[in-house]
Amino acid sequence: MNESEVEALAHAEFWDERYSKAGEEPTHEWFRSFDALEPFFKKHLFTKPHDARILHLGSGDSSIPSDLQSRGYTNQLCIDFSSVVVNLMSTRSTVEWKCGDVRNMDIPSSSVDVAFDKGTLDAMIHGSPWNPPEDVKENASKYMDEVRRVLKDDGVFLYITYRQPHFVKPLLGEWKLEMEVLGGGDSFDYYGFILGKPLSVHTRRN
Repeated sequence: MNESEVEALAHAEFWDERYSKAGEEPTHEWFRSFDALEPFFKKHLFTKPHDARILHLGSGDSSIPSDLQSRGYTNQLCIDFSSVVVNLMSTRSTVEWKCGDVRNMDIPSSSVDVAFDKGTLDAMIHGSPWNPPEDVKENASKYMDEVRRVLKDDGVFLYITYRQPHFVKPLLGEWKLEMEVLGGGDSFDYYGFILGKPLSVHTRRN
């Protein structure tokens, strides 16, 4: 993809057009399948009770919400800014779907136990990884602030990416952070970030 095509990934119009051509079949499971991520989920998601509120951020037509539902996780919400994919998946799945922008979500504060991102933040990133353009930094900041807002104090944000950690970390902002190398790529590794609200966020209210 050229630079203008990469920039287009951050806009709903690109995805509306893409998903309008998908028909009844899924387009693509971005990055990693449920089976590939199952060991990661066992450590960081399956430890949560089945009534945990799980938020899928920019979920597209991924099968992972349905895969988790089959494991007993029924309290899930998928949000995506493509109305085309939301309408499509609402007829295909019994998981709750909502059309919205992850940078400005109509979701109550401190209501989510687990937030999950597989490719959404990555779609906002373009340009030089050493010196990201201002729109990348602005979009990432708005997004991360919103995820932090909707998470419960003991909630966890699970982020899957193929981008090198030293380029990603400056865009994430203030979190308690762990990271695992997931491997499994044909020519590069994938990374799983486990993010929690820092203690300073908890204590600011006191």
